[in-house]
Amino acid sequence: MQWEVVIGLETHAQLQTQSKIFSGASTRFGAGPNTQACAVDLALPGVLPVLNRQAVEHAIRFGLAVNAKISPASIFARKNYFYPDLPKGYQISQMELPVVVGGHLEILVGDQLKVVELTRAHMEEDAGKSVHEEGFLGPHGEASSGIDLNRAGTPLLEIVTEPVMRSAAEAVAYAKALHTLVVWLGVCDGNMQEGSFRCDANVSVRPMGQAEFGTRCEIKNLNSFRFLEEAIQYEVRRQIELIEDGGTVVQETRLYDPDRQETRSMRSKEDANDYRYFPDPDLLPVVIDEAWIADVRSKMPALPAQLREQWQSEFGLSAYDAQLLTQDRDTAKVFEELLAIVGKSLAKAAANLIAGEFASSLNRAGIATVDAPLKAEHLAPLLTRVADGTISNKIAKDIFAILWEEAVAGKAISTVDQVIDAKGLKQISDSGALEAIIDTVLAANEKSAEEFRSGKEKAFNALVGQIMKASQGKANPGQVNELLRKKLS
Repeated sequence: MQWEVVIGLETHAQLQTQSKIFSGASTRFGAGPNTQACAVDLALPGVLPVLNRQAVEHAIRFGLAVNAKISPASIFARKNYFYPDLPKGYQISQMELPVVVGGHLEILVGDQLKVVELTRAHMEEDAGKSVHEEGFLGPHGEASSGIDLNRAGTPLLEIVTEPVMRSAAEAVAYAKALHTLVVWLGVCDGNMQEGSFRCDANVSVRPMGQAEFGTRCEIKNLNSFRFLEEAIQYEVRRQIELIEDGGTVVQETRLYDPDRQETRSMRSKEDANDYRYFPDPDLLPVVIDEAWIADVRSKMPALPAQLREQWQSEFGLSAYDAQLLTQDRDTAKVFEELLAIVGKSLAKAAANLIAGEFASSLNRAGIATVDAPLKAEHLAPLLTRVADGTISNKIAKDIFAILWEEAVAGKAISTVDQVIDAKGLKQISDSGALEAIIDTVLAANEKSAEEFRSGKEKAFNALVGQIMKASQGKANPGQVNELLRKKLS
């Protein structure tokens, strides 16, 4: 039987605020256990929550970025459940009237564009954290667990998609695009190791062509793109094998074990009714008028999708290049700074440099773009010297490697012209000098020349390679091709 996979994601993005959503306690990561939990976070008797205005503005900003409806009035509700790290016995969240309704996000899966529809995005507070570290002992020396309430009350935006994704690859592409967007907007720092961005995946399968959805299972707290992909792939296999063996899928919440690369049952899946939602009597409705929305819109940066569309139409960039250049604001900034120096006519060359040597060097060194040791002013002369014929693309890569090594070692960074002069890397463009090299190569490779004349194009490329080798990579490739074809004809 052929099966169709159905996936929806619920993503918790920690909103980038200095204080918590309903109290003035700090949201700084890494403090000692329970040192950033105030009376409101601890739910001591008589305390009242006060909404953080910046958290609301971050939610509005996200809603505008995904072309969603911003609710003129949204309600906070109490979501009731018991868990040791939930001090109040309920979580303040939103149910019937979330702050953001609908919207969509474009993703690129391979070379295919797909639109992922969003259901909603609502604000809520985070719970605390149960600590099960080895060596944690109770008052009598027994093995024990602890509760750290520093995260309790941290502002979250839960972003929920429609069940429109059909593979783990699509889910990962969406998660990456969403991560890029929330960091780009400045509403979330995106630090997955610290739990600032984590996904829950709702996964089900159904026979191909069936309209009704299958029974879904929710996989909780996936804090890396690799774990998200692995967890979905395992869960899909598990459900298909279970059904094909005559069993039935049970609606439940599952956890992913990355060491064993499998999901395991955590608890039966609750429905909304099980949480007994009701409006929080301590919080007034959040009223968002058009003036507030206009103010937030006026402060928003150009969005990744807007830049991609502009750069593809204006500079002829491929969808892949445009996607890579807008993977974060720092990479886009490097591209824009390069264009400001070299001009728009070299946009394609600038994109190739960033997507090629620059990106691969950052990846190998594990360095973020914002911390790159080479800046636009170091890279721009590489592009201009290739454009004016002083050096070839191959030599430009060699020079980049030299500049990169200097920068990483903390040395004074040479200029491109200094390296060209010191290493004697200037491209040979003199026709007489090139013809002499070509004649020498042809004399030593008569067989390849005859093969080309008999119709074997690969022989031509082999001869070009020999000429470039003989010139130590300094020959002008365009002139070599032109002169060689003339001589062979």
